[in-house]
Amino acid sequence: MSDAFDWPSYLPDFHHAATRAGFSPTLLHETASGPIHAWERPGTGPRVYLSAGIHGDEPAGPLALLALFRESFFTAPAHWLICPALNPDGLANHLRENATGHDLNRDYLALETPEARAHARWLDSQSPPDLFVSLHEDWESSGFYLYEINLDNRSSGHASRILEAVAPWFKPEPGPEIDGHLATAPGWIYHPAEPDLPSSWPEAIYLAKKGCPLSFTFESPSSSPLSHRVAALSRAVRAACEGLDASR
Repeated sequence: MSDAFDWPSYLPDFHHAATRAGFSPTLLHETASGPIHAWERPGTGPRVYLSAGIHGDEPAGPLALLALFRESFFTAPAHWLICPALNPDGLANHLRENATGHDLNRDYLALETPEARAHARWLDSQSPPDLFVSLHEDWESSGFYLYEINLDNRSSGHASRILEAVAPWFKPEPGPEIDGHLATAPGWIYHPAEPDLPSSWPEAIYLAKKGCPLSFTFESPSSSPLSHRVAALSRAVRAACEGLDASR
């Protein structure tokens, strides 16, 4: 896999893979660089929502979701919900922010941007998922790490399984502090269901406030090869989804 992200081909490739797997799109918003779609395939199992591409300089997440389709991952009876590219303008221009310079993943309280408003309306139309997973990258890390939010106020037990799953590509980011947070263990931040800044809600906090009981935000190190980041994120999604029926 090249380290260059081919945005013009991404949305058609994802559309083809998702429709072949039985998913249907809902148009949330049109941007100058392309549409924002939510993809859904109803199922009898837990509701699992996956998102990526909210930061346009983090292409590994959108590509990992496409890789999971190509690996025929979405065969479980879960009710799948996927937003693969929440910031088309950022992804097209390799920038973290949207076209007006806003960090979309800090806009889920004020909802100042049309992207976040449209996405929040869609989230509000859904029942809270049983599991939310958000795929990201970190330019300052050398290892892989994750945030866990758990409304049960106890560890889900998933963190060690996820970190073990990505070990072929990345070691856990060392502590004692990761991304300005006290680490629970290397590679693992057990985060309260509250924003770091009261006025700047990320998507994960918005969903926690809606009642999503368990969420993970994955961070792969951007300095590593893109193929490694994609492989690690896709494997982490698999590990997060394992045993969901038994744990909820």
